[in-house]
Amino acid sequence: MTKKILIPLPSFDFDPTECSVPWKLLTDNGVEVVFATPDGKEAVCDLKMLDGNGLWIFTNILKADAQSRKNYEELKESNAFKFPKKWADIKSGDYDGILLPGGHAKGMKEYLESKKLQKIVSEFFKDNRPVGAICHGVVLAGRSLQDDGKSVLFGKKTTALLGSQELSAWAMTCLWLGSYYRTYPETVESEVKLKLKSPKDFIKGPLPLKRDQFDKLENGFTVIDGNYVSARWPGDAHKFAADFFSLLNK
Repeated sequence: MTKKILIPLPSFDFDPTECSVPWKLLTDNGVEVVFATPDGKEAVCDLKMLDGNGLWIFTNILKADAQSRKNYEELKESNAFKFPKKWADIKSGDYDGILLPGGHAKGMKEYLESKKLQKIVSEFFKDNRPVGAICHGVVLAGRSLQDDGKSVLFGKKTTALLGSQELSAWAMTCLWLGSYYRTYPETVESEVKLKLKSPKDFIKGPLPLKRDQFDKLENGFTVIDGNYVSARWPGDAHKFAADFFSLLNK
């Protein structure tokens, strides 16, 4: 039986690598991927992450790599991406798992603050179905609550975008891009830690110096806790995708 997973997205500003790399692996292996947006219209990624416009001398460090840009161009041609569902029409029971991409630009706020998505995410955790969250996607997971009012990540081990990564990217670009790399005044790492049973449950992993690929998964880093897998940034996206696929097929 074909597995079916859900990838919710905001209207714009999601990270192209964190969405297209898992999509590519899953669809190449026969998994049906369903996208959902606020209004059922095709989403648009954070274009700076594709063309590097405004990133100045840091373009090659910060923007998506060539293979991820190619994956995104392929993703845009898929019917699933062109014709997403509406968030309001999502029923968690229709899917075998959910994958939460990240992104740091301001358009992500509607996704991160959506009570509908938070409720859906909490249902996946409650049913112990696979959940994958990368970068700011972990913020959405952290804001999703259990029946007792605690975060679904309470008692879980997780990683997410590191404070050092977020603040470094902001420091490199703030003179001309302002708060582009700061979605909120509080860093992702700081917010996520507050949702956990203990700050020690936040696992930073090795220094994120290199981006991974499917033939270089050792460059990536993830944390797996039961049916939940988390990752930090686009440089972990290939290992993140591979580990989510493994959870889906347990």
